[in-house]
Amino acid sequence: MRAHQPRKRFGQHFLTDGAIIDAIVDAVGPRPGQWMVEIGPGLAALTRPLAQRIGHLLVVELDRDLAARLRSQADLTVIEADVLKVDFAQMPRPPAAMDIARLRVVGNLPYNISTPILFHLLGFAPHIEDQHFMLQKEVVERMVAEPATAQYGRLSVMLQWRYKMDNILHVPPQSFDPPPRVDSAVVRMLPRAQPALLDARRLSELVRVAFSQRRKLLRHTLGRWLQEQRFTGEFDVQRRAEEVPVREYEQLAQSLP
Repeated sequence: MRAHQPRKRFGQHFLTDGAIIDAIVDAVGPRPGQWMVEIGPGLAALTRPLAQRIGHLLVVELDRDLAARLRSQADLTVIEADVLKVDFAQMPRPPAAMDIARLRVVGNLPYNISTPILFHLLGFAPHIEDQHFMLQKEVVERMVAEPATAQYGRLSVMLQWRYKMDNILHVPPQSFDPPPRVDSAVVRMLPRAQPALLDARRLSELVRVAFSQRRKLLRHTLGRWLQEQRFTGEFDVQRRAEEVPVREYEQLAQSLP
């Protein structure tokens, strides 16, 4: 079988470090009969050990050449598609997983579209047991960031509303072929059992406005937007967006007319 040439348009960097692969698989902890999908299996570095432990694995792969290679493996169901168009609430179930309620999701996400993938999956959180993703280290740091830090922003708020997250593993560039120009990290994402009940689109809009000019006080951005929304409640706009905890953004979204 000829070697696969990594394609820049797909953001392909293939994991080759055996020790890192083992560490990721151990962190995921796959068990026989589980219902799991891997996004971007590539050359199957994670795919093989995951499938061996589970018994049958779903994989989502856009690259048709890689998808063709993967179809030769009997313990895989290959979904050749753009992950941003995949309905994760309608994933096929292997026979052993028929009685399992929620899906597990793993993947080495393409760094050029990692944030859109995270936001796409946000809508399927009720159907998902957990997510383990390899991402650019900077993105993971933003995801888990605390308020009043430079990394805290829109991504932090939107994901922390819906997930409990932990940065669990550092992955250096030399663990890949070809090596990316950035360090990577693995994040564990556990959907919250009882997230704040709110309109996700409303939360997304107000957070986008709040962080649109993060160096300015919120009265210049979110304050004006709240007036346009005819908001009459209490909210301190004499702060910068990064100083507001996730819970306050949630409460604000819940109280909007």
